[in-house]
Amino acid sequence: ARFTLQTQQRCGFRKVAKKVEPKKGVAEEVEQTEILHKKGEAPAPDPPTPRIPARSFGRLVKPLVFTIGFTGCSFGGAAIWQYESLKSRVQSYFDDVKADWLEKKRPQKQAGLGKQVNQWWNSLSDGQKTVTGIIAANALVFCCWRVPSLQRTMVKYFTSNPSSKALCWPMLLSTFSHYSLFHMAANMYVLWSFSSSIVNMMGKEQFMALYLSAGVISTFVSYVSKTAMGRFGPSLGASGAIMTVLAAVCTKMPEAKLAILFLPMYPFTAGNALKAIVALDTTGLILGWRFFDHAAHLGGALFGIWYIIYGHELIWKNREPLVKMWHDFRTRGPGAGGNGSM
Repeated sequence: ARFTLQTQQRCGFRKVAKKVEPKKGVAEEVEQTEILHKKGEAPAPDPPTPRIPARSFGRLVKPLVFTIGFTGCSFGGAAIWQYESLKSRVQSYFDDVKADWLEKKRPQKQAGLGKQVNQWWNSLSDGQKTVTGIIAANALVFCCWRVPSLQRTMVKYFTSNPSSKALCWPMLLSTFSHYSLFHMAANMYVLWSFSSSIVNMMGKEQFMALYLSAGVISTFVSYVSKTAMGRFGPSLGASGAIMTVLAAVCTKMPEAKLAILFLPMYPFTAGNALKAIVALDTTGLILGWRFFDHAAHLGGALFGIWYIIYGHELIWKNREPLVKMWHDFRTRGPGAGGNGSM
């Protein structure tokens, strides 16, 4: 789940308790003002009131532009990545055949631990290999939260808050940020469970574009919700992006059987699971539940549903002009050889 972070409790920052002073009577205030006027002195100005973030939707223009631009760059980069992967695979085909032949002739001298790691890695599916990097990044950020000297940087850049000075990059970085070990473990377990299905459906390049875009889009929905309701506060977690993955799989395969980890004897269909999750987050958003960032959850789920029904056709299947431009650049660009290689 994507948590709303309680900064005071989680990060060790505490507000200094305000000193309560008895209010002066009206007669005493008038008398004090008259004395100051007689002395030729001006009365002391009122103390500044604490700044309360205004419900200004104008602050969301930059995050909106960042969301659109980042999403476009993610899918454009994924299309180029897929082109380069296919090109590299074709070019290295004969090298791989030769390497396999030499490997069979050469005696095996691999160390025990290295051999076990290699066997474990080869046993993983393409989806599991793809999300291993995401899990490693989340683990690294989790460790950074444990470093006291990094606390201010982590709160500024690895939590998303529409009232913060840093608005854009936290939309992405907070997707890899977890303060609680249980929070991170739960999110990464769900991502690992659905990784094979989603990567088999889309390929690793399209999946990475969808995952990164989903993190930013779900955070933007959270920004809009917090600004509209006037409930500002930092949030963090990967569940907005994970909800997109879950919703995409459940929309594509609604009859697939799922089960909760500790209750495997009660299976349910993916379609029913998606309906229940959307209903729960909608209820939480309407009733103002604040433990989870329900707006980010709901935004991620709706983006996943939209992408499977419409987005794949509108975005991914129209990548050919960009790939052609990249191909022309690679073949005609500086340093390009006659066979199109750089």
